[in-house]
Amino acid sequence: MRRQGLLLLAAWLGSFWLFAQQSGWKHALSYVASKNQTPIFERNTLWELVWQHLNLCLFSMLLVMIIGLPLALFVTRSYGKPFLGLVSNTVNIGQIFPPTAVLFLFLPIFGFGPTAAIIALFIYGLLPTVRGGLLGLSTIPEDQSNAALGCGMNAWQILWRLEFPQALPSILAGLRTSLILIIATATVAPLVGTGGLGVPIIAGLSTNNVALVLEGALPVALIAVLADMTVRWLEQVLVRWA
Repeated sequence: MRRQGLLLLAAWLGSFWLFAQQSGWKHALSYVASKNQTPIFERNTLWELVWQHLNLCLFSMLLVMIIGLPLALFVTRSYGKPFLGLVSNTVNIGQIFPPTAVLFLFLPIFGFGPTAAIIALFIYGLLPTVRGGLLGLSTIPEDQSNAALGCGMNAWQILWRLEFPQALPSILAGLRTSLILIIATATVAPLVGTGGLGVPIIAGLSTNNVALVLEGALPVALIAVLADMTVRWLEQVLVRWA
């Protein structure tokens, strides 16, 4: 387990080093660019675009965790169960509309900039986390909870010692799905005036420049794969600890 963690750390560091090699990317992508096309986005370095993309994703994911997990916990308690249908239907709204529609929905409220993108990404990534929390926390056998009450445990102790360890795999699976969804969806965030790896992708699509599309798409794919592997590793560590 420790060895796997070190390998993941080395993979992240190696990726960041790779993203900082601007001249290397320019040279490699020049083979797929047409004669009169620029092989790389020149207004920002690739490292700057990666950093902008990661900031968007991390802030959005932080909101998902802060709001989504307590929301799932609330509607699985006796006092919150009447709101279960309302919460489920509300978080489903973010998945009904395409990402661009969710982005432009908040454009008149927050204007161009990262705020609208972060709120839209948060809403779009909320469903898997809430669903994972609901699945994990609502499937605890009632006889186990009754037995814990009979042993003198209070509600907080039952949650922390009984429910949370059993629900942890479902919760982490939901968080992992939300994170990957946010990383991928953030590529359309530049449509509302933000940065990130979607900038060269959109620029490449608008000018039919394959090199620019690859400059944004390849790092996004690598970050998504590493994020997925990292959360899976955390699942193994935390489930074993719980």
